Amino acid sequence: MLPFKLVYHPGYDLNLGEHVFPSQKFRLIRERLLAEGFAAPEDFAEPEPASEADLLLVHTEDWVERLRTGTLSFYDILKLEVPYSRQMVKAFWLAAGGTTLAARLALSEGAGLNIGGGFHHAFPDHGEGFCAINDCAVAIRSLQKQGRIERAMVVDCDVHQGNGTATIFARDKTVFTLSIHQLNNYPAQKPHSDIDINLADEVGDEEYLQRLRSAYVPALTEFQPQLVVYLAGADPYYQDQLGGLALSLEGLKARDRLVTSTALMHKVPVAITLAGGYAIDLDDTITIHANTAKAIKEVLASVGWAG
Repeated sequence: MLPFKLVYHPGYDLNLGEHVFPSQKFRLIRERLLAEGFAAPEDFAEPEPASEADLLLVHTEDWVERLRTGTLSFYDILKLEVPYSRQMVKAFWLAAGGTTLAARLALSEGAGLNIGGGFHHAFPDHGEGFCAINDCAVAIRSLQKQGRIERAMVVDCDVHQGNGTATIFARDKTVFTLSIHQLNNYPAQKPHSDIDINLADEVGDEEYLQRLRSAYVPALTEFQPQLVVYLAGADPYYQDQLGGLALSLEGLKARDRLVTSTALMHKVPVAITLAGGYAIDLDDTITIHANTAKAIKEVLASVGWAG
């Protein structure tokens, strides 16, 4: 049995059909981890959809209502860049519930991995860039409301800057946001995170890891969060269709080990979401995401958890 839980629901698929965002990847990751013998069925936890009360801790009542009733405008859908369906809405509700469950599990087990989530382009009152509900923000606000944590840190390693997350927590001293991303990429407007590491095109493993380490380690040490929410995007990969960085498979796994081991060595639990991944070969995206789970197991075995 794994020392941490993998959070998954078959409803995570956004039902997008032919789309650059391969939302069938969530099912394929689960199948890969089972087929390789890395995980067994009992290692998976199935989330409930996020409650409306939790969604409203982050999002406006109007936006939640428009999603639920299917009354999005043409402009809403244009910004969201995914077709509307009931299944799509259910998937976002489940992703938020999944990240919240992963965060709760992390508090007791040291780590929790949501095989989904990381929808960091969702704003309080609208969606952008394939993201309708900001599951990471919902998880943090839910745990804060319950009194389980006071301070959280978001470490966003997707190739795209987390503009929705940065906006949501812009004036909140209880949440520290760090985003490492390609500067010359979506979104065009990048609201300030607490730390933005703007990378030039084609940055590879060595520079990426050095710049992440030099910013993340002192920030975590100084801020002393009670939870790290880590967006382990697969899209800094050198063959990603929507990225322009040049990380290798091993470089991405080293990144996962860096983020998780640093937190655990400081006795801070980590909730992990998978965020973006659009490799030319879908199998590469599945491998990157599966490697994230493997990195977490390795780190827990070497660092342990004494929370």
